[in-house]
Amino acid sequence: MTTKQAPDAGAERGAKPPADSAAGRAARAGRPAKPVRERGHRSPLASAGLHVTLLLASVIAVFPVLWILLTSLKPAKYAITTDFVKEPNLGNYRYLLEDSHFLSWFANSVLVAGVTTVLGVFIAATTGYAVSRFKFPGMKPLMWTLLITQMFPMAILIVPLYNLMGDLGLLNQPLGLIITYLTIAVPFCAWMMKGFFDTIPVEIDESGRVDGLNPFGTFWRLILPLAKPGLAVTGFYAFITAWGEVAYASAFMVGDENLTLAGGLQTFVTQYTSNWGAMSAASVLIAIPAAIFFLFAQRHLVAGMTAGATKG
Repeated sequence: MTTKQAPDAGAERGAKPPADSAAGRAARAGRPAKPVRERGHRSPLASAGLHVTLLLASVIAVFPVLWILLTSLKPAKYAITTDFVKEPNLGNYRYLLEDSHFLSWFANSVLVAGVTTVLGVFIAATTGYAVSRFKFPGMKPLMWTLLITQMFPMAILIVPLYNLMGDLGLLNQPLGLIITYLTIAVPFCAWMMKGFFDTIPVEIDESGRVDGLNPFGTFWRLILPLAKPGLAVTGFYAFITAWGEVAYASAFMVGDENLTLAGGLQTFVTQYTSNWGAMSAASVLIAIPAAIFFLFAQRHLVAGMTAGATKG
């Protein structure tokens, strides 16, 4: 035989709000209590203001890119007008591909940026792994050297590097630019990779040695697959450094057929002539490889940058 429990008296009469709550104070004052807003809930006015702000920020960010794209589609005589669209055509792109050295510049940039990216990733990864896992004489001076090199502005290094490349016979050679860009990218990337390798447990290295792997085999077969986010950030930074750099490319390379894209664009705007339409079209084409590289690396970029920044 079951017994029915008596209903709670407080439930029948309605539970009284705590005396120190907003509802309790409102009850004592004889006025209805205001509904409590849930945490994270925005008012319609605040939500509208947030959406308007984000919309304006998006327009400001996209407008320069859109303006360059539209300018590249205008005839040369309308390039500096304020009209968004004026007799659109592909004349500027035809001029680039048929009447200029753009394809040579593009090939030179692909060569320099590609080799810089591959060598930069390899050198930075091996250097970062070495200083993260091993203790050897000169390790601290090496790390200080990598750090100090980041303190020098690029502009003050042009003259000494120019003289050095001249003595080595590497002026007006892609190899000279590759070495120069490696001196810029590798120190920063090595520090970042060192911080990323610090987040990978040392027990993985020990398990590799137990299985008979040498240090390089452990690094290549066990550690690198776990370091894909860091490698993506390193590769992206090295590629952008070589792809969009202007100062060294302009100083070290001469001759229309030897220029990279960054140096070639300067030929469209000189003291006497300004071909803004061709420069805009070239800017659009230059941005495409960087955007493609970013799309392939984007899923690893955030993880790699945060992991490399947490430990140093």
